[in-house]
Amino acid sequence: MWLNTTPSVFLLTGFPGLEKAHHWISLPLLMAYISILLGNGTLLFLIRDDTHLHEPMYYFLAMLAVTDLGVTLTTMPTVLSVLWLNNREIGYGACFSQAYFIHTLSIVESGVLLAMAYDRFIAIRNPLRYTSILTDMQVIKIGVGVLTRAGLSIMPIIIRLHWFPYCRSRILSHAFCLHQDVIKLACADITFNQVYPVVVVFAMGLLDFLIIFFSYILILKTVMGIASREERAKALNTCVSHICCILVFYITVVGLTFIHRFGKHVPHVVHITMSYIYFLFPPFMNPVIYSIKTKQIQSGIRRLFSLPCSRA
Repeated sequence: MWLNTTPSVFLLTGFPGLEKAHHWISLPLLMAYISILLGNGTLLFLIRDDTHLHEPMYYFLAMLAVTDLGVTLTTMPTVLSVLWLNNREIGYGACFSQAYFIHTLSIVESGVLLAMAYDRFIAIRNPLRYTSILTDMQVIKIGVGVLTRAGLSIMPIIIRLHWFPYCRSRILSHAFCLHQDVIKLACADITFNQVYPVVVVFAMGLLDFLIIFFSYILILKTVMGIASREERAKALNTCVSHICCILVFYITVVGLTFIHRFGKHVPHVVHITMSYIYFLFPPFMNPVIYSIKTKQIQSGIRRLFSLPCSRA
């Protein structure tokens, strides 16, 4: 490998052809960022402050909120800098670090959703042993495991980026750094960096989804065995929020994948828009879903804003 010692920068890209409208485009993005910060920040505050929410289910929800905040805080500075100030330059180190956190947090989100599926599986299949199985220490171990798995799996391809020479155009196709963008600019053998991410996606993302899917088959089988119709509905209702978050996450992943793989003739602005949807839609929707579907969260929000509780 060659060591690239020449200090240089990459150039980020906003919305090509719409540069004059960047300030207007930034307004809905800014509103989305603020909503994500407020929504997930409120969830974290409620879970920390309300003793009724000191349960494994809500600890995993807090992990999901922290992950969503991490994605937002990682991408927001460069996106707004490009759209507001037309400041397109980003140093190699900052770019590689941003790419590391973006890709790591994507895998963390998949892992947290898997952990939440495990939580629902235990709560419904073994309700009497729920608190003894998912102790606070066990929840911490799961969280550390999810973070370690993601961090270590992404590290090899990001480390290699520091050693590649970049002799092609320095222009990236987004307002944030992605590994697949950077690697296209390298003048070296990038076979490992092309193959390894595919292996990681299939080994982790697809595996997580399959485990979640089969866990819900077992959950459904258990629920159908409950004699009381009301108890069946109550058990299923505890899973609705999680199922909605899973659908939001994986639908955006599949949508982005299809656009990149099969949308070669689709305008580039569509690719860019789909990337923003992928990074903004799940973090925006997750707190909304749990606020609408979870009574404990609703009660916490009412108490936070001193709103009267519903008698219904």
